[in-house]
Amino acid sequence: MAPSLSPLRSHHVAVIGAGAAGLVAARELRREGHSVVVFERQKQVGGTWIYTDHVEPDPLSVDPTRPVVHSSVYATLRTNLPRECMGYIDFPFVARSGGDQRRFPSHGEVLAYLQEFAKEFKIEEVIRFETAVERVAPATEGGSGKWRVESTETEKRVRRDEVYDAVVVCNGHYIEPRLAEIPGISSWPGKEMHSHNYRTPEPFKDQVVVLIGNSASAVDISRDIAGHAKEVHVAGRSNPADTYIKQPGYINLWMHSMIERVNKDGSVVFQNGQTILVDVIMHCTGYKYHFPFLETNGSVTVDDNRVGPLYKHVFPPELAPWLSFIGIPWQVVPFPLFELQSKWIAGVLSGRIMLPSKDDMMEDIKSLYATLEAQGIQKRYTHRMGIAQFEYNDWLATQCGCPGTEEWRKEMYLTTGVRKRTTPETYRDEWEDHHLISQASQDFSLYTH
Repeated sequence: MAPSLSPLRSHHVAVIGAGAAGLVAARELRREGHSVVVFERQKQVGGTWIYTDHVEPDPLSVDPTRPVVHSSVYATLRTNLPRECMGYIDFPFVARSGGDQRRFPSHGEVLAYLQEFAKEFKIEEVIRFETAVERVAPATEGGSGKWRVESTETEKRVRRDEVYDAVVVCNGHYIEPRLAEIPGISSWPGKEMHSHNYRTPEPFKDQVVVLIGNSASAVDISRDIAGHAKEVHVAGRSNPADTYIKQPGYINLWMHSMIERVNKDGSVVFQNGQTILVDVIMHCTGYKYHFPFLETNGSVTVDDNRVGPLYKHVFPPELAPWLSFIGIPWQVVPFPLFELQSKWIAGVLSGRIMLPSKDDMMEDIKSLYATLEAQGIQKRYTHRMGIAQFEYNDWLATQCGCPGTEEWRKEMYLTTGVRKRTTPETYRDEWEDHHLISQASQDFSLYTH
């Protein structure tokens, strides 16, 4: 075991980001007795859930000098998880009077929920809004654990250079797009963009659009656009090479295998042999982890979308517990996972919860990497959890001495996943898991807000 910190020490902690992860991190750190400053570059809480009409001038978001828009939310976006299983554990995401009452509500309803959470726990009093973190680096050579945080308040042009005991990184990962590699693209004459810069379907009127991707955004946006575009074609890397399926309920929506190449005449050739003249290619290909402000002398790197080495996706052994990350895992129910990670970090910092030694943490990470490799899982899927998230959450809960994930929450996540695949058109408005909803309501009655 690592030498224990003296019990229940209070630390001065910087939290980067006031989205869903940063808000619950601030709450848990304060509950544990730490003092907290949250840095947020936007004017309000909510992170990626803040909708804006603005898009970046570079539709592919590859120009490093571009002004970055910190949201990827499109106008019609609704959650793809039911509200009952989405919320923080002790602050249920219930329908509000005057709000969007639907079970799979709009992005605006999620934002309102996060604003309510911030208000309830008085988190705004520790947030510095419109403040960009320029640099986070160890304060001393010797690695005493302290961190220097340099920030700029945009409006007032105030620069600050401060030292904190610990830094918790909650900057989200829906900003820096990943792009598909397409043979021939440099001489293809059409328009390319990333779904990060998609807001409304009207600009695609009468156009032929190809979307690349198999995840939620490609499914949603293809259907959003189909009402306006001439034709919509979705190319998925995980589809078999001969895939060519007309989507039921649409006269102009097809599912394909991946793009084989594109040509100078504007055509797109799919692996299934189809060739189509196309106006727009939209990459719905996800995002990269990006920490431009963070300097760790190579202790933390991002390699093919693996952030590492991180013990349990949170602590870099070399710098633990003074640097930690919340919200790295994906394909998860995010808010409850952020909450458990936050409780763990807060408890470790106060000395109530012990971390293994640096060597033991490295061993654990190596064994995870070896397991993924043996299963043929590529590096870029290191942090993808899916069904494994519940075991992970329960492990965190055990560390923190709090209850694990409720059975109804697991079951609701799984049944929704099945319905999303089998009935993508209707799963948000028709369901049969009423018994799970009533179990959730019973649990929620413990926490009235």
